[in-house]
Amino acid sequence: MTGVSAGRAGATGVPVRVRLHELAARPDGEEWIVGRMSTGRFVALPDDGKRCLDLLGQGLSLPEVAARIQEETGEEIDVPDFVEALIELGFVAATDGHDLPSEAVPTPPLARIRGHHVRWMLNPFVPLLIGMLICAAVVVQVSRAPVPLTYRSLLWSSHGSLVIGMSAAAGWTLLLVHECAHLLVARATGVPGRMRLGTRLQFLVVQTDISGIELAPRRHRLTAYLAGIATNLAVAATGVLAASLADPGTTLHRLLSALTLLALLPLPFQLLVFMRTDLYFVLQDLTRCRDLFGDGAAYTRYAARRLVRVAHRALPAPEDPSRELPDHERRAVRTYSVVLVVGTALCLLFLAAVTLPADVTLFARAVSGLGPDHSWTRNLDATAVMAALGGMHLLWLRTWWRRRRTTRRG
Repeated sequence: MTGVSAGRAGATGVPVRVRLHELAARPDGEEWIVGRMSTGRFVALPDDGKRCLDLLGQGLSLPEVAARIQEETGEEIDVPDFVEALIELGFVAATDGHDLPSEAVPTPPLARIRGHHVRWMLNPFVPLLIGMLICAAVVVQVSRAPVPLTYRSLLWSSHGSLVIGMSAAAGWTLLLVHECAHLLVARATGVPGRMRLGTRLQFLVVQTDISGIELAPRRHRLTAYLAGIATNLAVAATGVLAASLADPGTTLHRLLSALTLLALLPLPFQLLVFMRTDLYFVLQDLTRCRDLFGDGAAYTRYAARRLVRVAHRALPAPEDPSRELPDHERRAVRTYSVVLVVGTALCLLFLAAVTLPADVTLFARAVSGLGPDHSWTRNLDATAVMAALGGMHLLWLRTWWRRRRTTRRG
């Protein structure tokens, strides 16, 4: 996209007038958040930049915009450079009456569901109702015979295949419902949203891109970020209440107990804010940071280079990237960088000490279980284990590589 736009600008020279795509904007402190909902690309602009954008949108030529800005503020703005940056961002639809190549806008999932269909999800009574549901479940859990929520709850049947099948089906269903909650709340604010596979360190995850939610009011932003967690808690609360009505020891009671636990199990993962979980975005919003993870990673690299320079004083002193940030952002970024380093190190240690040895052992046992010397059931079991382990790791590698390649192009 950037290369095509730059080539177009170089071929036609400096344009005189431009036509902008439909852009949305919201004031944010001393700056403005501006961007295209359809592409999910947004930038922060100062007041002068926002005023320049408004004048371009009114159809004024570039020289007229420069003259108007200088007359109003006394400042000189390089409008051609500003327009070139807008072209690279994909904000400009045409220059001097000539349409510019534009990136294809993908069709969002659940495209038939429009904002007005799910506007009710932004009603303040919705979190109140969910809170009441959770409180009712807590009261039932405390005052009556509690629904068992131990690992034994997952072993609801003596048939292992039924346990694994139900856990997989319910787990993936809950995961999709969790992500759809993010998607639909964002859709209610006018953000199309998109779901795709992603990676968080060694974990394969389903993630929902709701770029553009930055333009919504804070209450709507926090609602979108917390919608998945609220959905899991609502499902768990419903499971507790339903299980309290079933006879203990019955299959229905055991199934509802298992469903309740499956809904609660993903929630501790949300505390790992160093992996940009739902609670990470809440933290980023509350600390008023633009890119807490990106700035934290940049500061971590700076700190590492600084340590290397201590050992090799001949190296040039690195520049602190957080120095340009506002005071409140600088403090948050430096604190988050510690969480980022410690959390990442612990996750990778767990991968090396537990996950990989377990996977390698399972794979080796499966390989040894293949061959004509073993029964057909042993061969079938070994093949299933190898396909499951190999498939998951290959899917992780493919997802990681695609994300890395996309990042490089960006």
